[in-house]
This record gives sequence, C-alpha cells and structure tokens, in this order.
Amino acid sequence: MPDKIRVGDDGEMTLTGPDEISKREAQVLDAVTARMSNAEIAEKLYISVRTVESHVSSLLRKFGVPDRSALAECALHAQDDAPPPIRIAGLPAAWTTFIGRDSERAAVVAALDNTRLVTLVGPGGVGKTRIATVLADAEAKSFPGGGAFVDLVPVRDAFVAQAVATALGVTESPQQPLEEAIAGCLGSDRSILVLDNCEHVLDATAGFVERLLAACPGTRVLVTSRARLGLPGERLVVVEPLPLASEAEALFHDRAATADPEFTADPEVITEICARLDGMPLAIELAAARSASLGANGLLATLDDTLRLLVSGRGPDARHRSLRAVIGWSHNLLDDEERALFRQLAVFAGGFDLDAVLAVTLLGDRAAVADVLGRLVDKSLVVHQRAVGRWRLLETVRAFALHQLDGGDDRADVQDRHMRWAATHAALLEDRLGGEWRDAFDAVVDDLRAALANAAPGPGSVPHRLARSLGHLTYARRFLMESLGHFKEAATRATEPAEAARDLRSAADCVHVSTRSGLQSFELLLASARQAQTVGDGNAQAIALCRAAETACRFPARFPVEIPQERLRQLVDQAATTGDAAHPVVAAHLATAAAWTLNPEKYDPDPALAEAAVIAARSTSDPVLISASIDALGAAAVRRGRLREAHRLTRQRLTLMAAMDRDDPHSAPEIMDIFMMASADAIMTGDLAAAISTARQFLDDDLLGNQSHIAASPMIPALVLAGDVEEALRYAERLWDGWTRAGRRHAGWMWSALWAVVLAHGLRRDTSRYALWRARVAEVAGAANVSPTRLSPVAAFIDARLAIHNGDVTGASALVERAIAGAPAGLHRYETYARATGAELAVLAGLPNAAAWLASVAPTVAENDWAAACLARATGRLHQDVAALTAAVEGWERVGARFERACTLLLLPERVAEGHAELSTLGLPAPA
Repeated sequence: MPDKIRVGDDGEMTLTGPDEISKREAQVLDAVTARMSNAEIAEKLYISVRTVESHVSSLLRKFGVPDRSALAECALHAQDDAPPPIRIAGLPAAWTTFIGRDSERAAVVAALDNTRLVTLVGPGGVGKTRIATVLADAEAKSFPGGGAFVDLVPVRDAFVAQAVATALGVTESPQQPLEEAIAGCLGSDRSILVLDNCEHVLDATAGFVERLLAACPGTRVLVTSRARLGLPGERLVVVEPLPLASEAEALFHDRAATADPEFTADPEVITEICARLDGMPLAIELAAARSASLGANGLLATLDDTLRLLVSGRGPDARHRSLRAVIGWSHNLLDDEERALFRQLAVFAGGFDLDAVLAVTLLGDRAAVADVLGRLVDKSLVVHQRAVGRWRLLETVRAFALHQLDGGDDRADVQDRHMRWAATHAALLEDRLGGEWRDAFDAVVDDLRAALANAAPGPGSVPHRLARSLGHLTYARRFLMESLGHFKEAATRATEPAEAARDLRSAADCVHVSTRSGLQSFELLLASARQAQTVGDGNAQAIALCRAAETACRFPARFPVEIPQERLRQLVDQAATTGDAAHPVVAAHLATAAAWTLNPEKYDPDPALAEAAVIAARSTSDPVLISASIDALGAAAVRRGRLREAHRLTRQRLTLMAAMDRDDPHSAPEIMDIFMMASADAIMTGDLAAAISTARQFLDDDLLGNQSHIAASPMIPALVLAGDVEEALRYAERLWDGWTRAGRRHAGWMWSALWAVVLAHGLRRDTSRYALWRARVAEVAGAANVSPTRLSPVAAFIDARLAIHNGDVTGASALVERAIAGAPAGLHRYETYARATGAELAVLAGLPNAAAWLASVAPTVAENDWAAACLARATGRLHQDVAALTAAVEGWERVGARFERACTLLLLPERVAEGHAELSTLGLPAPA
C-alpha cells in the first residue's frame, strides 16, 4: 500500500510508495473524502459511473480498506502528512468478545516470522476462524503491504482466485489473468493473505497458494482448515479446544450474559457443562444461548440426556461428534417453523438477505419469516450481520442444516426455488449495470454460481437464463475467463438453437479480452452459424460467418496458423446467400467482411469496398459496427501510404467508444483494437502527444488497463520518441515482469515496445541493459513467430538512430540500404522512421548518394511529422543549411520530441548551450 499521502499546494493528494495512485485516482480520492456519491463524482470529472467504480475499487485495494468510509479516513491523514493505517481488506467485524488463545496466537506469530505458509488445523467449531481474524487485525502493522481476509465457505473449487480478487479489489484484463492481477496487487512487499475454511476446496487452494507464494516473495499466507494443504514449507499450528477451568468457562459466562444479563450459576455446574462439551467453543456458545430459558442446571440435565448417546472416548472424532450432538440438540428444541426455515436456509452457499429467504421458503409473509429468522438468531443457529443487513449460517451449522435438507421431502422444491431466485436476482443485477451494483453482486455471486452448479445437466429455461446473466455480470465485473465459461455453458443449456447461437457469439467476443485466441473466437463464431442454420435463421448465420472471416483478416497474429484467404472468401460468399442483404445490420457485416477478404493478402482491405462498408454501417447506428468498418478503411489507407488519413480515421473510432456498452462483451473486440491502433497510428504519423494521451487513456481504462503490462506497451515507444526515457523504462519493467508472470504468452503485441526499450538504453549508452533488452527482443520475436519482414523496419530504425547517436558509420552503406529499402511500402508503421534515419545516416557517413537517398524518401516521410523533422535535420547537415536545421528544431518542438530537439540545437553554434541544458534535464548523453 502507499507509504505516505501528500497534499500539494493546490490541495491535490498524491501518494508515494509501491502502489502509487494515478492523478485520476487522486481526484476520485479527493471526491470520496468529500463524501460524494459515485454519480456525483462521475458528473464532476466527466467520466462514467463505471469508471468511478473501478477507481474506487482500486483505491480500496491500494489502501487495504473495506469501504468508502475507511478510505476517506485514510485520506484525511494527509492533513498531518501521517501514513495511513495499515488494514487487512475483508476482515470481518467482531460481534462478540474474544477470549483466551494467547498461546495459539503467539505460535502463529512466531511461525509467520519464520515461514511463509501457516495453517491453523482443527475440527469444525474449535475457533480457527476467530483466531485468524483477531490475529490478522492485531498484526496488521507487521504487514506494510496490507493484505486480505477471504472467507472460502461459499466458494467452489474453480472460484478460489475470484474470491481472493474480490477481497483485494482487483480484476482481470487482457494479457493479465486473474491470478497474475492478484500477484501484481500483493507485489513483493510483506503482506498477508488469510484463507479461511479451505477444507472443501483443498486442492484448488493448495495450487493457488503455491503459485502465489512463488510470484510474491513478501507474501505470507495464513490458512484455516480441517486438513493441511500439503505444500512444502507449510507450518502447522494445531488448534485444540479451550482449556477447562479457565478459558472455556470464561467463554460460557460471556455468552450466557449476552443471552441473559442477569445470568448466574454455580461455577461447578458451568465447569461440568464445558467439560461435557469438550471445551469446543461453538458447542459452548450454542449451549450458552439456551441458558436464559433453561438455566444452568436445566441446561446440564438436557445435555446429559443428549450426550449420553455418544460413543465414549476423547480425541478429534469424539469432539466432532460432541459438537454435532449439541447442534442436533439445539435443533431438536426448535419448533416446526424454526426447523423448516433452518433446513431451507442451508440452500444458500453464502450470506442472504430477507428477500432471498422469502424466495426460497413458503412459511408465510415477510413479517412471519422475519420473526422465525430472528428466533434462529437468538438461538445462535443463524448469525445476523447487522452492518450489512444480511444473515448467514456458520460452516459447521450449515453442514448440519444441509444434512437435514437432504433428508427432508422438500429438498427438490427448495433447490428449485433457489434456482429461480438466483435467475431473477441476476437479471435484476443486470438492470443495475452502469450504476452502483458491484457490492450487491459480490454479496450473492457465490450463490448464483452454486445455483447454476446444482442445476440438472442439459437444456433448461431457468438455468439458461442464469448462465447467460452470469456471463454478462462476470464480464462486467471483469472476471473475464469466468465470463467466457458461463456463455459457453449457456449455449449448452439453451432450449432453442437461436439462443445458443447468441450465447456462442458472446463467448467469441469474450475471447478477445480473455484468451485472445483468434482461432478460438473463429471456431465459436462458426459454431454459432451452425446453430442459426438449424432453425433457418439466415441473418444470424450470415452475421456469424462474416464476423468469423473478419476476425481472421483483422487479427491474423492471434492465429497459430493463418486461415487461407480463399476459405474466408467462401465464408463471406456463403453469408451472402443466407442473409438478407436488405437488412441494415446484415448488409453492414457483409460489406465489411467483403472489404477485408477481397484481396489475396491479409490486412489489405479493398478501399472502395471499405468506403461502402462505412456507409452501410453508419445506417445501423451501431458504434461497434461503425468502428469495425472504419478500421477496414484505415487499414487500406496504411497499406497505401496514407498515414495521416489512417490516423484521422482512428481518431474517429476513439470518439465512438463513448457510445459502446462497456459491460457487454459485444464491444470488447473494438475497444481493445481501438486503443492499440489509436496509439500506433498516432506514432505512425509522429503525433506523439496524441500517442501518449491515448496510451494514458488505455492505462486508465477499467477493461483493458488496470495498470496491466499490456496497457503499458503503447506508452513506451511514444515516451522514448519524445525523449522521456526514464518514464519509459519504468513502464518497461512493468511490461516485462507482467508478461513473464502471465506465462510469456501472446507476445506479438509487445515487439515495438521492446525495440523502443532497446533504443532507450542505447541512447543512454548503457551497454549491459542494451544487450539484455536486445536479447529479449529476439526471445519475444521467436515466441511470437514474427517474420523478419515485419521486424526489419523497426530494427533498421533503431540501428540507424543509434549509429547516428554514437557517430558510428561502420557498415553505414548496408544499414542505409536496409533502412530505406528493406521492406515494401505500406507494410509497417515504423517504415517512415527507418527511411528518415537511414537518409540522415547516409549524410553523416558521407555516402556519395546521400542526396539521392534524401530525395527518394521525401514523399513518404512527409506523412510523419517526426520523420519530416529528421529529414530536415539531415538536409541541414548535408548542406550546412541553418534554415533547415532551424526548421528541424521547430518540427521537433511541434511533436514534443525533446531529445531530438536538443540534439539538433547542438548543430546550431549559437544554441549549443541550450541543447546541452536540455540533454542534462533529460538525463541523456550528447551524441558523439
């Protein structure tokens, strides 16, 4: 978490430390401190409520606080420049007094000092959770990196990471799987993660913990479980029942006094009760709750009758039977209404509110059900979480209640009502998207997942609705891989092929921001087309076929093997025969796909057809369709050397993003592509200010950025070209670390950023780092299977620029040839950079054909302001032309290239001092 909050002269808050906050987050923090709602913050800052939610979630995570009030409290510490208090996120509030356990607490603290994984082991009801909760709160100051408490009771195997991410306030983003986002949040600082009640997800928890500890060297994990995880280095602390003649009796007295403030009893009777209960804390609490009605002697008598039936003996098994017998005894004292509601509540995997209870029970109206629920709370069989207006069953108690439900004749009806409640509630949450909905979703998501998992296999209207809603909600919550799974499951549960076709299209969209596998998206779209074909829905079939062809043409690098262009044209031809060309949406898809597939090479759309596609798409008013068609037009412009036109078109696509639904995966492919292309096209024309601005938007984006390494990649080249090398290198470390943690997959998108890092270290003359990053470029190029033709322009640009910087003209003739004529025109966004620097190197090396090289590159270089300034400098060098050099200085000023401007000033005798001063500010050496 941040080390310190500072308030500037303008009143703006900033933080320092490993989790520094962005300027936008500081603005949001300031507004939260002023007690503004998310809607008010959004209106004030001209951003969406969705984006505000994302920033607040990030701030909660960085400060390690559970809610907005605690966040505001931390921010107020800025007034005296004091560091904010360290908090463990998700730590449950204590509702009763904690008694004893000094030896166990000391053992855990000592273990955490010497090992990174500590497991509290003991039977259910022995008090493991309470010890972990109290200890984490008391020892928070020992963990400056903060941490989180995660209740795994309602969690299933596949969702351990989601539970941890929710507690920490982190989400997935493209190229940053959820576990990597968690590791990035915890980082390398000393932090603590408490995983409570792991026994039912033991294997999933063990795998997660093993990966987390490998990625986060400063993190300690405290586990509570009935069984050990079985990982190397795990330290066990066995939790025994409370000792008699001391702590056990103290607990009984405290809880009995809570039930009846006038409670008194013979100490020997209390000792006997606690002995009968084997010192088990939960059993003692359940018995004490009955003391008000039975008295101590009556309580002992009824317990004797209950416990007499148990097999004699001691040890963990006997203690567990003792606890179960006490729960059974408490259950037997319930009336019929209380028993019915008690077993029906077992259907909930997690907490529940009164509306949820009413949906699963038939016991009566709201007042009647609330009365029965209150009676169960009074008898300590249900816990009331008053702060949030919810109730829950303790894990051991729920296990007993679930056994009662399994043995009852209403189980199927209760589960059916639970399923219907889940589907209805999920739909209501969907209606709240765009507003404040996340906390409500987080509170019920485990039950939504459980309801779906409990549904009978195969098609069904209610489970289909739930699966589709979960796909939508988890996508909006940025659990991207989970969302993909739900949409695919929805397709298997659909009762009509048309529904399955829609589910598969949504799954294909999710792929773009989850696995990013072009082939997987392609195959899902073809499956969608087949489903549509079975019911004769020609339009849905045509749209799916067109989108499959378009995906293969627009994103060929995401395919392990490119799909032949001929096959893609066949798909479009098939779409044309099945779809209604008079339908605006179908017509737009057909036109866009035709533009992309007409020419024999990938990424070479036909300009005339692309123009027609834009016209057709605009008639639909769908921003996603319009953006896709404009992308075809922009790609055609790039291919034909019209770089400024392509940049202008990409800016149009940026303006369309505001109208796209960010909670719907339908927008995902476009949003992802717009950010990447907008920054790349801005660099392509030398518009560094636009490139940096777009890259910062990318970093700030809740879907794609979230401070992930993929969002850092467009920023690095723009910063290096602008001369802000130090900032670029900070992003470079994030880029490489993130890609490494993500398993070094899908590397093709980062090659230009890596080359920019090579340039940065070369300009600094840091030979060891230059060699390291040059080797990394080779590694990434091999992993991404990038062709030499694709890499040659940027490599030639870097080599030529560093040769100029170092005054090294060895092999200049060959390098100039490679830079200027090394790749066909229109295939690479760094082509103009390579040509301009190649021409300048020809001048510096005194090549006899330097003037001819200058003349040959002039037409293409004119499309790029950075390259044009470079060519002006080369012209000034060649002819000793002060006017040309001055024009170059002005050109560098316009594009914001401070380093290049400083280097050019050194060529003007009267401005040499100014150039050296600028280089000193940038921390870069002068050219040789």
